[in-house]
Amino acid sequence: MSVFRYLALGDSYTIGESVSAEERWPNQLAKHLESEHVQIEVKIIARTGWTTSELWQGIQLSTLQPPYDLVSLLIGVNNQYRGYDRHEYRNEFNFLLKKSIEYAGGNANRVVVLSLPDWGMTPFTSSHDRSRITKEIDKFNLVNRELSEGAGVHYVDVTSISREAVRDATLIASDGLHPSGKMYAVWVEKILPIVKEILISSNKEKR
Repeated sequence: MSVFRYLALGDSYTIGESVSAEERWPNQLAKHLESEHVQIEVKIIARTGWTTSELWQGIQLSTLQPPYDLVSLLIGVNNQYRGYDRHEYRNEFNFLLKKSIEYAGGNANRVVVLSLPDWGMTPFTSSHDRSRITKEIDKFNLVNRELSEGAGVHYVDVTSISREAVRDATLIASDGLHPSGKMYAVWVEKILPIVKEILISSNKEKR
Protein backbone atom coordinates (compact mmCIF):
# COMPACT_ATOMS: atom_id res chain seq x y z
CA MET A 1 0.00 0.00 0.00
CA SER A 2 1.30 3.45 -0.91
CA VAL A 3 2.14 5.86 1.89
CA PHE A 4 1.17 9.40 0.99
CA ARG A 5 3.30 12.27 2.22
CA TYR A 6 1.68 15.50 3.43
CA LEU A 7 3.40 18.82 4.15
CA ALA A 8 1.39 21.33 6.23
CA LEU A 9 2.67 24.92 6.25
CA GLY A 10 1.33 27.65 8.50
CA ASP A 11 1.16 29.26 11.92
CA SER A 12 -0.81 28.69 15.14
CA TYR A 13 -3.83 27.41 13.22
CA THR A 14 -1.80 24.60 11.67
CA ILE A 15 0.28 23.68 14.71
CA GLY A 16 -2.90 23.77 16.81
CA GLU A 17 -2.18 26.27 19.57
CA SER A 18 -4.01 25.32 22.80
CA VAL A 19 -5.20 21.92 21.54
CA SER A 20 -3.57 18.48 21.71
CA ALA A 21 -1.48 17.17 18.83
CA GLU A 22 -4.31 14.78 17.96
CA GLU A 23 -6.73 17.71 17.62
CA ARG A 24 -4.63 19.67 15.13
CA TRP A 25 -6.54 19.75 11.90
CA PRO A 26 -3.75 18.16 9.77
CA ASN A 27 -3.62 15.27 12.24
CA GLN A 28 -7.40 14.94 12.33
CA LEU A 29 -7.33 14.83 8.53
CA ALA A 30 -4.73 12.05 8.60
CA LYS A 31 -6.79 10.08 11.12
CA HIS A 32 -9.87 10.26 8.89
CA LEU A 33 -7.84 9.01 5.94
CA GLU A 34 -6.29 6.22 7.99
CA SER A 35 -9.77 5.08 9.04
CA GLU A 36 -10.40 4.54 5.34
CA HIS A 37 -7.15 2.58 4.98
CA VAL A 38 -5.19 5.44 3.47
CA GLN A 39 -1.71 5.70 4.98
CA ILE A 40 -0.36 9.23 5.25
CA GLU A 41 2.71 10.79 6.84
CA VAL A 42 2.26 14.33 8.12
CA LYS A 43 5.08 16.87 8.36
CA ILE A 44 4.10 20.20 9.92
CA ILE A 45 6.16 23.36 9.58
CA ALA A 46 4.27 25.93 11.63
CA ARG A 47 4.63 27.99 14.76
CA THR A 48 2.35 30.27 16.74
CA GLY A 49 2.83 33.91 15.76
CA TRP A 50 4.49 33.32 12.41
CA THR A 51 3.97 35.78 9.58
CA THR A 52 4.61 34.97 5.93
CA SER A 53 8.28 35.94 6.18
CA GLU A 54 8.77 33.96 9.39
CA LEU A 55 7.19 30.89 7.83
CA TRP A 56 9.72 31.10 5.01
CA GLN A 57 12.53 31.35 7.57
CA GLY A 58 11.13 28.27 9.31
CA ILE A 59 10.95 26.37 6.02
CA GLN A 60 14.57 27.18 5.29
CA LEU A 61 15.60 25.76 8.67
CA SER A 62 13.66 22.55 8.07
CA THR A 63 14.61 19.42 6.19
CA LEU A 64 12.27 18.89 3.26
CA GLN A 65 12.05 15.88 0.98
CA PRO A 66 9.82 16.84 -1.94
CA PRO A 67 7.82 16.00 -3.87
CA TYR A 68 4.88 15.70 -1.46
CA ASP A 69 1.53 14.20 -2.43
CA LEU A 70 -0.28 16.99 -0.60
CA VAL A 71 0.73 20.47 0.59
CA SER A 72 -1.47 22.82 2.60
CA LEU A 73 -0.85 26.51 3.22
CA LEU A 74 -2.56 28.72 5.79
CA ILE A 75 -0.69 31.93 6.60
CA GLY A 76 -1.34 35.63 7.06
CA VAL A 77 -3.32 36.18 10.25
CA ASN A 78 -0.24 37.50 12.02
CA ASN A 79 0.51 39.85 9.13
CA GLN A 80 -2.93 41.33 9.69
CA TYR A 81 -2.59 41.29 13.49
CA ARG A 82 0.68 43.23 13.35
CA GLY A 83 -0.73 45.75 10.92
CA TYR A 84 1.55 44.76 8.06
CA ASP A 85 0.91 46.05 4.56
CA ARG A 86 -1.39 43.96 2.35
CA HIS A 87 0.80 44.56 -0.70
CA GLU A 88 3.72 43.07 1.20
CA TYR A 89 1.48 40.16 2.14
CA ARG A 90 0.53 39.69 -1.50
CA ASN A 91 4.16 39.39 -2.57
CA GLU A 92 5.20 37.11 0.29
CA PHE A 93 2.11 34.91 0.09
CA ASN A 94 2.55 34.55 -3.66
CA PHE A 95 6.15 33.46 -3.09
CA LEU A 96 5.06 30.86 -0.51
CA LEU A 97 2.30 29.67 -2.82
CA LYS A 98 4.79 29.08 -5.61
CA LYS A 99 7.09 27.24 -3.19
CA SER A 100 4.14 25.10 -2.08
CA ILE A 101 3.47 24.10 -5.68
CA GLU A 102 7.16 23.38 -6.09
CA TYR A 103 7.10 21.13 -2.99
CA ALA A 104 4.13 19.32 -4.54
CA GLY A 105 6.28 18.37 -7.50
CA GLY A 106 5.12 21.34 -9.54
CA ASN A 107 1.52 20.08 -9.45
CA ALA A 108 -0.88 22.85 -8.35
CA ASN A 109 -3.67 20.28 -7.99
CA ARG A 110 -1.88 18.84 -4.95
CA VAL A 111 -1.94 22.16 -3.06
CA VAL A 112 -4.72 23.30 -0.72
CA VAL A 113 -4.86 26.88 0.57
CA LEU A 114 -7.06 27.69 3.55
CA SER A 115 -8.52 31.14 4.11
CA LEU A 116 -7.62 33.13 7.22
CA PRO A 117 -9.89 32.53 10.24
CA ASP A 118 -11.57 35.60 11.73
CA TRP A 119 -10.06 35.94 15.19
CA GLY A 120 -12.32 38.97 15.71
CA MET A 121 -15.15 36.56 16.54
CA THR A 122 -13.42 35.18 19.65
CA PRO A 123 -13.78 36.06 23.38
CA PHE A 124 -10.19 37.37 23.24
CA THR A 125 -11.38 40.36 21.18
CA SER A 126 -14.26 41.44 23.42
CA SER A 127 -12.50 44.76 24.04
CA HIS A 128 -11.24 45.16 20.44
CA ASP A 129 -12.84 46.73 17.40
CA ARG A 130 -14.27 43.51 16.01
CA SER A 131 -15.72 45.06 12.87
CA ARG A 132 -12.31 46.43 11.91
CA ILE A 133 -10.67 43.03 12.40
CA THR A 134 -13.36 41.35 10.30
CA LYS A 135 -12.99 43.85 7.48
CA GLU A 136 -9.21 43.50 7.45
CA ILE A 137 -9.38 39.69 7.47
CA ASP A 138 -11.75 39.89 4.50
CA LYS A 139 -9.28 42.10 2.63
CA PHE A 140 -6.37 39.72 3.31
CA ASN A 141 -8.52 36.82 2.18
CA LEU A 142 -9.31 38.60 -1.08
CA VAL A 143 -5.57 38.61 -1.71
CA ASN A 144 -4.88 34.96 -0.94
CA ARG A 145 -8.01 33.80 -2.76
CA GLU A 146 -7.17 35.73 -5.92
CA LEU A 147 -3.63 34.39 -5.98
CA SER A 148 -4.75 30.84 -5.21
CA GLU A 149 -7.36 30.80 -7.94
CA GLY A 150 -4.87 32.30 -10.36
CA ALA A 151 -2.36 29.56 -9.55
CA GLY A 152 -4.93 26.80 -9.98
CA VAL A 153 -4.69 25.39 -6.45
CA HIS A 154 -7.60 24.32 -4.26
CA TYR A 155 -9.01 27.02 -1.98
CA VAL A 156 -11.04 26.24 1.15
CA ASP A 157 -12.99 28.91 3.02
CA VAL A 158 -12.73 28.28 6.76
CA THR A 159 -13.42 31.93 7.63
CA SER A 160 -17.18 31.40 7.63
CA ILE A 161 -16.74 28.46 10.02
CA SER A 162 -14.56 30.54 12.36
CA ARG A 163 -17.32 33.17 12.57
CA GLU A 164 -19.71 30.63 14.05
CA ALA A 165 -17.67 30.90 17.26
CA VAL A 166 -19.46 34.10 18.18
CA ARG A 167 -22.55 31.92 18.75
CA ASP A 168 -20.88 28.69 19.89
CA ALA A 169 -18.20 28.93 22.57
CA THR A 170 -17.29 25.23 22.17
CA LEU A 171 -15.62 26.11 18.88
CA ILE A 172 -12.91 28.03 20.75
CA ALA A 173 -10.00 26.57 22.74
CA SER A 174 -9.37 27.31 26.41
CA ASP A 175 -7.19 30.34 25.56
CA GLY A 176 -10.25 32.18 24.24
CA LEU A 177 -8.57 32.88 20.91
CA HIS A 178 -7.71 29.79 18.88
CA PRO A 179 -10.03 27.13 17.46
CA SER A 180 -10.92 24.09 19.53
CA GLY A 181 -10.56 20.55 18.25
CA LYS A 182 -14.28 20.70 17.53
CA MET A 183 -13.84 23.60 15.11
CA TYR A 184 -10.90 21.91 13.45
CA ALA A 185 -13.09 18.84 12.95
CA VAL A 186 -15.54 21.00 10.98
CA TRP A 187 -12.65 22.29 8.87
CA VAL A 188 -11.62 18.71 8.13
CA GLU A 189 -15.15 17.81 7.02
CA LYS A 190 -14.85 20.55 4.40
CA ILE A 191 -11.29 19.70 3.35
CA LEU A 192 -11.55 15.90 3.31
CA PRO A 193 -13.42 15.45 -0.02
CA ILE A 194 -10.84 17.63 -1.80
CA VAL A 195 -7.92 15.75 -0.27
CA LYS A 196 -9.42 12.39 -1.25
CA GLU A 197 -9.58 13.52 -4.88
CA ILE A 198 -5.98 14.75 -4.70
CA LEU A 199 -4.73 11.45 -3.30
CA ILE A 200 -6.70 9.41 -5.84
CA SER A 201 -4.99 11.37 -8.60
CA SER A 202 -1.62 11.01 -6.89
CA ASN A 203 -2.10 7.27 -6.54
CA LYS A 204 -2.84 6.93 -10.27
CA GLU A 205 0.35 8.84 -11.08
CA LYS A 206 2.39 6.49 -8.89
CA ARG A 207 1.19 3.38 -10.72
